[in-house]
Amino acid sequence: MNHRTLGDSDVEVSEVGFGAWVVGTDWWGDRTRSDAIEMIHHAIEEGITYFDTGDVYGHGESEEVLSEALADYRDEVTVATKVGYDFYNNPQAGHGELPKEMSGEWIRSATEKSLDRLDMEYVDVLQLHNANVEEVDADVLEALDELREEGLVRSIGWALGPSIGWLAEGDMAIEEEFDSLQLVWNLFEQEVGNHFLDTIEQTGSSTSLIPRVPHSSGLLNEQVTPETGHDLDDHRGFRPDAWYETGWEKVDALRFLERDGERTMGQAAIAYLLTYDEVASVTPTFHTKEDITEWAAASEVPKLSDEEMARVADLYADNFGVDRDDGMDELRSSVGGEDIRAAGIDKRATSGPRNSASSD
Repeated sequence: MNHRTLGDSDVEVSEVGFGAWVVGTDWWGDRTRSDAIEMIHHAIEEGITYFDTGDVYGHGESEEVLSEALADYRDEVTVATKVGYDFYNNPQAGHGELPKEMSGEWIRSATEKSLDRLDMEYVDVLQLHNANVEEVDADVLEALDELREEGLVRSIGWALGPSIGWLAEGDMAIEEEFDSLQLVWNLFEQEVGNHFLDTIEQTGSSTSLIPRVPHSSGLLNEQVTPETGHDLDDHRGFRPDAWYETGWEKVDALRFLERDGERTMGQAAIAYLLTYDEVASVTPTFHTKEDITEWAAASEVPKLSDEEMARVADLYADNFGVDRDDGMDELRSSVGGEDIRAAGIDKRATSGPRNSASSD
């Protein structure tokens, strides 16, 4: 397993990380606590050292599972969590979004509670969870700085929401020099990732990108098919038929990435993202120990060649030769820039609250 560093921090992460939203919640199927801990230990055996959780996952359960699983490995692993949702005072209704809290006082309080559940003196990465631009003011940024100065967190990140928009939020994270930015990015959903690559280049920011959903919710690892998709016991079972059907046509167009067995399609999807130097770690959604073994090895398979990257770009520009919609447009937010303009932010590194505060 290879490792990279987040932003300007000294926090090291494995190129393939473990998204702990699969433990402590039923979002990706049910599993026992012992099964979850066994998965985490297997990930460590396969070289994974970066574990990403959130306080809202299972209302603290995911953090508690990590605490138990990592008790004997704390000095060997990098732990990230997220704060920003008020699940303490609001019941969860299915998978619906809870009310958010993003004040400086809340960030500190939530971080301290996360540390208690994790039974750790510090977290390596503290991320704002699905924060909106207008919520991240000077008070929030000051609280993040103070937590880092006090040694309670080692680096600061921003985790974007599940839709593929959130351009204004990601741009602000990059402009404000957050150490990491987590986003949905994969071979089928490239626009947002490409946008942030441009922002990093334009601003000279050191922010590292952490893609999640690299397999487009099961298509690019070939675990979801048009025949089996609706039998799944998680959110994917409710997606339109067109999503499965067009997805499989796109997968077939990418078969060349397997290089006649040199990579699996699941590994190629991760290797594509790791080809970018700006990417620090990729966090797939593991369901089994077999998934962990296969996808952790993606760190060692060849990254995509310039020729392969150019071919992927051409296919993406042509929608992989698919001439019909996948039925998911209503679930996506803007990727054309409307959200940036609506937020009213100037896309320059000198325009954010942290820089404004420091210049007063």
